[in-house]
Amino acid sequence: MPLYRPAHPDTPSASRASVWRRPLTLLVAGVLSAQLTGCGYNDFQRLDEESKAAWSEVLNQYQRRSDLIPNVVATVKGEANFEQETLTKVVEARARATSIQATPELINNPEAFQKFQQAQGELSGALSRLLMVTENYPNLKANQGFQDLRVQLEGTENRITVARNRYIQTVQSYNVLARSFPTNLTAKVFGYEPKPPMPVPNEAQITTPPKVDFGTK
Repeated sequence: MPLYRPAHPDTPSASRASVWRRPLTLLVAGVLSAQLTGCGYNDFQRLDEESKAAWSEVLNQYQRRSDLIPNVVATVKGEANFEQETLTKVVEARARATSIQATPELINNPEAFQKFQQAQGELSGALSRLLMVTENYPNLKANQGFQDLRVQLEGTENRITVARNRYIQTVQSYNVLARSFPTNLTAKVFGYEPKPPMPVPNEAQITTPPKVDFGTK
C-alpha cells in the first residue's frame, strides 16, 4: 500500500489546503523562533526574570536584618552606660531605610533605587559601628542572648553580600545585552531599558585617593 495517496481531483479545495497548512505553520513558527532568539528577545526575557528574582532575594535579606535590629537594640539598651549616640544612629538609620517602599519595581527607577541603596548602606555602617563598640562591654560579650543575635546579624550581612553580588552579575549581563548591537534594537522595540547598577558600599571613600604626607626634606 502506498504511504502517500494523492488527493483526488474532486477533493474540495479546503481539504487540499489543509494538507499544507500544518507544515506551513511549523515553518513560520520556526522562522519566528529563530528571529526572536537571534535578536536577543528570549535572553531579555530570561535575564529580566533572573534580575527580578535576585532583587527579591536582596529585599528578603534586608527585611531579615531590619527585623533583627529591634531585638539587638533592646538587648544593648540593658547595658549600663552604653553609648547612646551609637544606638540612636542605628535606630535612625533603620527608620530611613524602612521609610522607602521596597518593591520589585524599584529597580526600574534609578533615583529611588539610589536613595534606597544609600539608606541601606548607612544602616550597614551604623550596625558595624554598634557591633564594634560592644566589644568594649564585657557583659554584652558574655550575654548569650546578645551573642546569638550578633551571629544572626552577621550571617544576614553575609547573605546580603551574596544576594547583592548575584543581582550585580545578572544586571550586568542584562545591561550589556541592552546596549550591544543588534540586541539594543530589540531593547528599544520591546521597551527593555537598562537597569540601574548596584552602588558600591562606601563608594565615596573608596574612590577618594588617600592623602599622603611625604614630609619635607
